[in-house]
Amino acid sequence: MNLDLTGKTAIVCGSTQGIGLASAVELALMGANVTLMARNEASLRQAVETLDTSLNQLHRYIVADFSDNENVKHAIEDYLRLCPDVHILVNNTGGPAGGPIVEAETEQFIKTFQMHVINYQILAQAVVPSMKKAGFGRIVNVISTSVKQPIVGLGVSNTIRGAVSSWSKTMSLELGQFGITSNNVLPGFTKTARLDAVLGMRSQAQGKSVAEVSDQLEATIPIRRFSEAEEVGAAVAFLCSPAAGSISGVNLPVDGGKTESM
Repeated sequence: MNLDLTGKTAIVCGSTQGIGLASAVELALMGANVTLMARNEASLRQAVETLDTSLNQLHRYIVADFSDNENVKHAIEDYLRLCPDVHILVNNTGGPAGGPIVEAETEQFIKTFQMHVINYQILAQAVVPSMKKAGFGRIVNVISTSVKQPIVGLGVSNTIRGAVSSWSKTMSLELGQFGITSNNVLPGFTKTARLDAVLGMRSQAQGKSVAEVSDQLEATIPIRRFSEAEEVGAAVAFLCSPAAGSISGVNLPVDGGKTESM
């Protein structure tokens, strides 16, 4: 199985912690030159130091604030002037606060759409030309199982994640002829800061302890545990590999079997 990414350059968003960092770690182990992208420069510097360099990989970082589309646009343009060849783009952005959809302000939808769909569009438009030139490209979006089965209490997230899924499918249809694939990885309950926030929200809403809510949720997962960020990162990295060249336009759940749809 060809998992070799030696000589390939990957940009991984939201990569100072959690699934983003786990994905970056796996890509580096496969030989890729990895560029981390997030807003906190101190955290980026620290994260870059954790990436494997045994194959003489050259790792970098981009400071960008995903709450500001123009900032993201200028950041990727500045980066490409120095490093014009990008083969892999991993889009990964934290989700919005939870709550009933009927109570969500319209501004929440607009802000979340801009943070996800618009930023992903900006980044894809910037890097796809170099992917076409290389005849090799991988776009992987880390979204949520909610695109298959909406999660109660995460109405804004459900809506925008669905939009990203549709965006990605369209990319796969239009870019496949150039050797570029576009796929979505759908994490379920994964041990990250995001899960901690969800557990806290449910604990407060249900009047139960976080431990009780956690046990309750784990019992609904066929493997009876939450996923590790590294397990999701491994799925992301595989979809970026040469071995996954015929996999495009899919939504891949990494959720311990919890999603009930096919």
